Amino acid sequence: MDRKEFRDLVTPAEAREAIHSLELGAGTERVPLAEARGRILASRIDAELDVPGFDRSSMDGYALRARDSFGADEAEPARLAVVGEVHAGVEPDVEVGAGEAVEISTGAVMPPGADAMVPVERTEHVEPGSADRAGGETAGADRRAVLVRTSVAPGDNVMFAGADVAAGERALGPGTRLTPREIGLLSALGVEEVPVRAPPRVGIVSTGDELVRPGEKLTSARGEIYDVNSHAIAAGVEDAGGEAVVYPHVGDDMVEMERVLRQAAGECELVLSSGSTSASAVDVIYRVIEERGELLVHGVSVKPGKPMLVGRLADSAYVGLPGYPVSAMMVFRTFVAPVIREAAGLPTAATASREGSMAVRERSEEGRLRLMPAGLVEGGDGETLVYPVDKGSGATTSLAEADGVVVIDPDTDYLDAGEAVTVELFSPDVRPPTLVGVGEDDPTLNRLLDRLENPRYLAVGSRPGLRRLREGVPDVAAVAGPLGREVDAEPVGRWSREWGLVVPADDPRRIEGLDDLVDRELRLVNRTTDSGLRTSLGLAVADLATERGTSRESLVEAIDGFEFGLRAHESPARKVLAGDADAGLGIRETADRLGMGFVPLGEQELRVLADPDRLGKPGVAELLAVLEDSPDVEVD
Repeated sequence: MDRKEFRDLVTPAEAREAIHSLELGAGTERVPLAEARGRILASRIDAELDVPGFDRSSMDGYALRARDSFGADEAEPARLAVVGEVHAGVEPDVEVGAGEAVEISTGAVMPPGADAMVPVERTEHVEPGSADRAGGETAGADRRAVLVRTSVAPGDNVMFAGADVAAGERALGPGTRLTPREIGLLSALGVEEVPVRAPPRVGIVSTGDELVRPGEKLTSARGEIYDVNSHAIAAGVEDAGGEAVVYPHVGDDMVEMERVLRQAAGECELVLSSGSTSASAVDVIYRVIEERGELLVHGVSVKPGKPMLVGRLADSAYVGLPGYPVSAMMVFRTFVAPVIREAAGLPTAATASREGSMAVRERSEEGRLRLMPAGLVEGGDGETLVYPVDKGSGATTSLAEADGVVVIDPDTDYLDAGEAVTVELFSPDVRPPTLVGVGEDDPTLNRLLDRLENPRYLAVGSRPGLRRLREGVPDVAAVAGPLGREVDAEPVGRWSREWGLVVPADDPRRIEGLDDLVDRELRLVNRTTDSGLRTSLGLAVADLATERGTSRESLVEAIDGFEFGLRAHESPARKVLAGDADAGLGIRETADRLGMGFVPLGEQELRVLADPDRLGKPGVAELLAVLEDSPDVEVD
């Protein structure tokens, strides 16, 4: 009989290169959210609404005007009339006035007039017609009262609209694996269907006259063995993110083998066979590949796994695995599984826990076990740094932005910077981000991030972004407006954006500039004090005050809505779009995207600053390459 000897054995690196050259891919599809667990996002999802969509109470207590509590303490409580109550899921039908309070439940909508709430634990209820213990007057016959024994500031104990997720914010990026954490976030955003990577279909064909499927009669005297590989490899394919299709077992007959292989190639992106790959005269599979496709590799210098084939069969990729189960699984895990995972969009498998050191000092609460959501970032020396990711118990994004949990003992007062900790990963597949960025929310930046492999970006605003960069947590920070204090950072890119007032498309109020906000009764929706846009607006108001020969404070007081702002760059515009305000602080790109009008007030520079010690980090190098390649960015 003719024998087909092994060709020159290739190195493992060459075998990997050959498999990658097959360009395995499967496209995208849209699936209902209920079927999306474990799938990989194919494109970015932005929030289309604020979460929460209203200002809500963070706990049970009383909604009030913060100024009515100023100076209150245990010795001299503030006495307020209780004029109603609001429960979760019910629209308030009462307004809070001076000297009044409304009883409110956790998660309930803050009533008009109230700008803060005080927890029930810091109050004392006074029944109608009774005198309070503090010696106050007897309550009216038909009115309740409450004694407030603490002072609160505006915004205390209130989760404002968009505080968890803000409309227009980058919620999840392409390549994100949808675990229960992300499913919860998408549910909160009202997403019904998601675009995901279609799993690659992988056909599995076991060959050899000696094989018998489990459940069938086995005759050991004939040298028969059960087919282990079909089930083991199918499980490996599914674990790697592929869709396994197991075909009927075939013997060593070339005609039948060709029929099954061609069927599999016509229905799958990748075909895996096991057995019939050695140089034995009865092993014919290499002839099928040579005659009906292209054989790229026949033999690899690896043990176990020498008799491996790599090639193309029709329009499908093909890999022939050894027949011995141990060899087959070793070759599959080493060479094939990573390619399937890459095609499916899955990260490289990780361990279930990671050791690291705290990037910053984090206080804890003695007496209670704490499960601290934590993120991982690689420091300048390659060490694993752990940082807390915690927006509060009501914020879904605390989990979506974390890699795992650090369990803090009840007796621990704080974790010091540099202290060794163990992060329990959310799953063995969790992979730390290649780049961690913080700072300003910006649409141009979002598009740049889409081009990176596995970034994590926390839109905390310019000021917190700079603070965290000084603390040594992120790799980069994106900041807008004046820097204020000097920061030890390397500028790596910059671009300009036109900022101003976003107004309705037809703008019935005919707003032309900042003067209109000062001189007319117009309602503004501002950004939070952490925002670079808020800083630029404040400087513009100061310049206007100088022109008019008055104080900045007087103009700020004249602008209705200046003191209160929303977090993300689209949120003010969407308030205007909903008819809740006359103008919102924003950028021209937001106005154009939403089909709204725009009143320009100036140009603002947005800068990307990098930690000097991490310029050599692969994720930072990838960002620098993307910045260099972007026509909208000026590279420093």
